[in-house]
Amino acid sequence: MVKQAATKVAIHQGMKVGDNLYVQGIPNFGSECFLIEMGDNVTIAEGVSFINHGGDGRVTKRIEKYKDGRTFGRIKIGNNTFIGKGSILLPGVSIGDNCIVGSLSVVSSSIPDNSVYAGAPAKFICTIEQYGEKLLVNNTVYPLELEADRSALEKYLIKNLPHIYKPVKK
Repeated sequence: MVKQAATKVAIHQGMKVGDNLYVQGIPNFGSECFLIEMGDNVTIAEGVSFINHGGDGRVTKRIEKYKDGRTFGRIKIGNNTFIGKGSILLPGVSIGDNCIVGSLSVVSSSIPDNSVYAGAPAKFICTIEQYGEKLLVNNTVYPLELEADRSALEKYLIKNLPHIYKPVKK
């Protein structure tokens, strides 16, 4: 309920969103929601922060030479894009269509369409096509009809998902 309220308030304050926006948890849309634009089929995971301005002016305005310096920037997210948990989107970035931003990433520059980025700062990992191919190789197979019944899906995964873990990196 709270996440819906936060999103509704941001939209009321001018944030533009397309169809099928899915917000998990409570994001921080910041004080300039009107500088945020999101396309269709966007997922925002829990704890994502949208930073549309810099607090640097709190310092520079007290230095005569820099008193007029300010940092503001729009944030644009394209269609069919996922922003991972705890990510930070900095002023002036655009994230393209069909993109994945990994959890805890700091997006300080724009991301092109069909890309997977992660890290702090966020760096290119692979194309969405490469990611999709890897996903198919490592696919968790279960009957798709279970997606309509979360309880049944959980029981199926507990019973059938193998105890296989990623190897240690050397």
